Amino acid sequence: MPLIIPDSKPQTIAGQLVRDEGVRLKPYRDSVGKLTIGIGRNLDDVGISYDEAEVLLANDIQRTQSALTAALPWLTLLDLVRKAAVINMAFNLGVSNLLAFHKFLGFLQSHDWQSASIEMLNSKWASQVGPRATRLSRQILTGEWQ
Repeated sequence: MPLIIPDSKPQTIAGQLVRDEGVRLKPYRDSVGKLTIGIGRNLDDVGISYDEAEVLLANDIQRTQSALTAALPWLTLLDLVRKAAVINMAFNLGVSNLLAFHKFLGFLQSHDWQSASIEMLNSKWASQVGPRATRLSRQILTGEWQ
């Protein structure tokens, strides 16, 4: 997909729309109250396509994984299945909130899967997300996709 924002010229429709709509990277309410993002994308009426949702997901996974790896370099030593469970948690909680799970992370780093799994289930987060926590704790415990 060509990038149109950096090379926007008012001699193109894209250039005119960038000039007239502006570029907003966080949602906002437009002049008639519609939730909008990007270059005039009306989320209330248009939403996003499945393909756009997949692009956002891929970007979010990459951002979460990079932030986790920077904060917890030992995470790269985990097998893919357990690392995926941690990324899933961080995706939901936010990396900074996951980093507050000190006991869980300590058990994880020492490969004490049983204790890490129990610690996950003993959290406020687990009571908030229910089956998700159960699946992810089982994934940590067994090293198998759930």
